[in-house]
Amino acid sequence: MSWFRKKNIGIDLGTANTNVYVEGKGIVLGEPSVVAKDRQTDEVVAVGVNAQKMIGRTPGSIVAIRPMKDGVIADFDTTAAMMEYFIGKSLGKRASKPNVLVCVPGGGTEVEKRAIIDATRMAGAKDAYLIEEPFAAAIGAGLPVNEPTGSMVVDIGGGTTDVATISLGGIVSSRTIKMAGDQMDQSIIHYIRNKYNLLIGERTAEAVKIQLGSASFESSKTLENMDIRGRDLLTGLPKTISIPATDIAEAIREVIDAIIIAVKSTLEDTSPEISADVIDRGIVLTGGGTLLNHLSDIIAEATEVPVFVASNPLDCVAIGTGEALNHIDMYKKQSR
Repeated sequence: MSWFRKKNIGIDLGTANTNVYVEGKGIVLGEPSVVAKDRQTDEVVAVGVNAQKMIGRTPGSIVAIRPMKDGVIADFDTTAAMMEYFIGKSLGKRASKPNVLVCVPGGGTEVEKRAIIDATRMAGAKDAYLIEEPFAAAIGAGLPVNEPTGSMVVDIGGGTTDVATISLGGIVSSRTIKMAGDQMDQSIIHYIRNKYNLLIGERTAEAVKIQLGSASFESSKTLENMDIRGRDLLTGLPKTISIPATDIAEAIREVIDAIIIAVKSTLEDTSPEISADVIDRGIVLTGGGTLLNHLSDIIAEATEVPVFVASNPLDCVAIGTGEALNHIDMYKKQSR
């Protein structure tokens, strides 16, 4: 039976979301990287979508957490439990132990990489290997990573932004910064608290970012206000206020500036030949953060290089990790 045939799988283990790619099937699962646990027994109560619904709404005995932080493991046992759930849900309980190719942010330390391999094995993998996130994103975006020509990718995820130039199957120059979607959410929370004395949660901040967020302050002036609800820090009571999009553009400006600096620094470290290729081909944006309004325009203006958003930015890393399964023997050697 086909269920008993060993399948290799690729996992985009993100700070905000995890996608699983099964060999021969494609992406079969995409859920938030969230786990709900019982504080007293340490038992896992829910994982993924069901756990995300509990954020900010749990009783004192249950806590909903993200076991990944800034692209690395913050809680080892919880990460292993989360991965075990995702692998089991993707393959079924009767499937044999798979070999797993896990995507990790560029620039991670050997200790951080080893922790991901160990957690994946604990989650039920026969063995685990690693691929760097910007390289996987470039593959998923359809860039010619193995050709003798330069490509540049900027992957803006939840915990990190990875910037890399790629040629001949390898990363030529790169930067990884802990400025991405989650930091935008936190910046919005802090800005609204400081300006309006209103405390909002992460889910509200993300909703505001999606509806009002813009990398361009001028363009944000054309957007309508949005009503948000939170807790008044002066009275302690629930309160609704209307905020303009310009506030959100101001709140996330520091994160946008940091991403632009990372892109410029990576270009500065790149050889003239590859720089010329990047000018011809442009910079490709992947990841959920690229959905921010006018981000590609702002980066293009700052670098004077054409910038394009990949056709399927949310799934590029997972697709690239899955396609890399065709060459898993190469990643076995690199992960030793």
